[in-house]
Amino acid sequence: MDGPEHKLQTQERLIGDLRQVIENAEELLKNTDQHTSALYQNARAKLTQALQAATEELARFEDAQLARMIAATHAASLQHRDSSGEAKLMRAFR
Repeated sequence: MDGPEHKLQTQERLIGDLRQVIENAEELLKNTDQHTSALYQNARAKLTQALQAATEELARFEDAQLARMIAATHAASLQHRDSSGEAKLMRAFR
């Protein structure tokens, strides 16, 4: 059964994979800009649209991941009754 930690690792891996796909697509676009045939231009236009959608999706994933991290930090602070930033920091080193 998949626990929360496994799910988080899977999401992080997917975010990393999506970043890599975006980087590869950007490199492909850079390396094919000299091709002017209609076939290349059509393929480049489609790739540009897909790249834009992937970049927007990556931003949503990263925002959601950040929100989860903030919520987890807040929950831990409440659980451990951290009253200050110093208390949070000191707990991290226990």
